Amino acid sequence: MEQASPMQPSTILGKYQLTRLLGRGSFAKVYQARSLHDGATVAVKIIDKSKTVDAAMEPRIIREIHAMRRLQHHPNILRIHEVMATKTKIHLVVELAGGGELFSRISRRGRLPEPTARRYFQQLVSALRFCHRHGVAHRDLKPQNLLLDAEGNLKVSDFGLSALPEHLKNGLLHTACGTPAYAAPEILRRSGGYDGSKADAWSCGLILYVLLAGYLPFDDSNIPAMCKKICRRDYNFPDWISKPARFVIYKLLDPNPDTRMGLEALFCNSWFKKSLQPEENAFHWDHTRNTKNNSLVTAFDIISMSSGLDLGSLFETTPDGSRREKRFSSSAAVEVLEEKVKEVGAVLGFKVVEVGKCNRSIPLVKGNVVLVFEVLEIVVHQLVLVAVKVVEGGLEFEEHHWGDWKAKLQDLVISWHNES
Repeated sequence: MEQASPMQPSTILGKYQLTRLLGRGSFAKVYQARSLHDGATVAVKIIDKSKTVDAAMEPRIIREIHAMRRLQHHPNILRIHEVMATKTKIHLVVELAGGGELFSRISRRGRLPEPTARRYFQQLVSALRFCHRHGVAHRDLKPQNLLLDAEGNLKVSDFGLSALPEHLKNGLLHTACGTPAYAAPEILRRSGGYDGSKADAWSCGLILYVLLAGYLPFDDSNIPAMCKKICRRDYNFPDWISKPARFVIYKLLDPNPDTRMGLEALFCNSWFKKSLQPEENAFHWDHTRNTKNNSLVTAFDIISMSSGLDLGSLFETTPDGSRREKRFSSSAAVEVLEEKVKEVGAVLGFKVVEVGKCNRSIPLVKGNVVLVFEVLEIVVHQLVLVAVKVVEGGLEFEEHHWGDWKAKLQDLVISWHNES
């Protein structure tokens, strides 16, 4: 993003005072801001809906928010605080990474000392392992998407091209995306499916090389020529990179994803483990970890959280004027919810569409109405957040079906979140 200078303070939605323009892109601006509630300093990404004219941008924005919500408890992943929307803009409030882009540091200073590079690499791998364990592949890893906080800790950002479990087909991903210089060869070849975690491992190898060398191992604007270099492992190590670090890079930059080192294996590598912080070696964060020592987490906390992260209103309504999504929290087990949805659907004349393994999603069809029930998030122990997404026929669903669905699901619902 193009960098900018301080600005005259202004307030958005009565909640945040914008204090500094941090950067701008083709359809968004990023500001430093102060919360008027508690004085906390945050970053606000303001997306202009009128400029997101590409049909692919809307799902990309929603995908980024979905991914960040799933991953918000890792210290090396940029944390999302709140999402707000008006008719013309989306406001994405996130953790402020005061240290800027890692890319800027490399550009200013060139290659990094090996202990510094290893520290950033350890934090990157810890974050990516957490992503993969939660079913998210980043797919656009590069120094420009790695930020630093005020203490110099790495923060993975920009999940707009990430893949969630529901994007898998036969257990693999099939969309070619990312920055060619950092993308895995199986993505560049555009032939068949690929494993998102192995593709991320390749990008991690490239990033480690750049941190230690100060430049890319494969750098050719001609993609076919670059692919040939990649397949031949046609690159050289500078003399200053140690043999143990070379071994890690070589194993990650394996053009064959079947034999490429995975990120989990790094935690057994002696070079990688050197000075590794204990919490990164055994980082098994989950939602229950946050609640075992906090008995005050209640349904009210879930409602408060979800109302600030309601994606259904980001792009307003469906073309027929109905709401795209309804939400509720429930204490029922996921399996119980799934059976209940199928049972109610059958009673009301809806047919379940079989689409293979759909990761906690149930599509249903009746005439012109298409619904998807999705367990969005296991927010805390034994409490889940569920979305009822109206894909087609929203007005008909609202007028003729929603009342019946709501009545028959009520015994499983703690609270409806976005009822108008």
